[in-house]
Amino acid sequence: MSATTPNEPLTASAAGPVRVEGDLQSELSRWLWLVKWLLLVPHIVVLVFLWIAFVLVSVAAFFAILFTERYPRRMFDFNVGVLRWTWRVLFYGYDALATDRYPPFSLGAEPDYPARLDIAYPERLSRGLVLVKWWLLAIPHYLVVVAFTYGYWRGPGLLTCLVLIAAVALLFTGRYPRGLFDFAMGLNRWTWRVVAYAALMTDAYPPFRLDQGSREPGTA
Repeated sequence: MSATTPNEPLTASAAGPVRVEGDLQSELSRWLWLVKWLLLVPHIVVLVFLWIAFVLVSVAAFFAILFTERYPRRMFDFNVGVLRWTWRVLFYGYDALATDRYPPFSLGAEPDYPARLDIAYPERLSRGLVLVKWWLLAIPHYLVVVAFTYGYWRGPGLLTCLVLIAAVALLFTGRYPRGLFDFAMGLNRWTWRVVAYAALMTDAYPPFRLDQGSREPGTA
């Protein structure tokens, strides 16, 4: 696959139809991460309503796929937009803390923003899989993602621990450890692949693989 640049639209990657990418900002504020939770309040308010719409659209898409084997394109584009918006907010916020550039209020691709997400549109989807993939087939991945994001035994998840360590390093050294960022990107990438699969947006089963780094496998 040829190399890509941040200004090129995202398409299906070597790992599958879901592409999740992020560029670590070279210079980050030592202290801004302490108040990002407050700065993100407007986004959180909007995303609450967008995710309600996302669920309703997904239910409608379920029946559309069941009867027509197609995910209506406008519904698909809207849900991809919600995922994009959410990923930008989380990349700026506490799933990565990898940029100080405030996320745009947009459902669009925003290729110049450091965090990018796209899902290749499927021309056909299985009627049989739509009945089971979002709950039965995805259970093994749900267990992994819960460990990534929330942890077990009421403790913090692995991703939370990694980002917290990176935040402390940033506070005292002014540097974000590159290895931690690459690992955090792998966890986020795995999570978003599962989200897309569970949301009926692809029939490609997510790989049990931690693809670390800014770019998807097969891209420069």
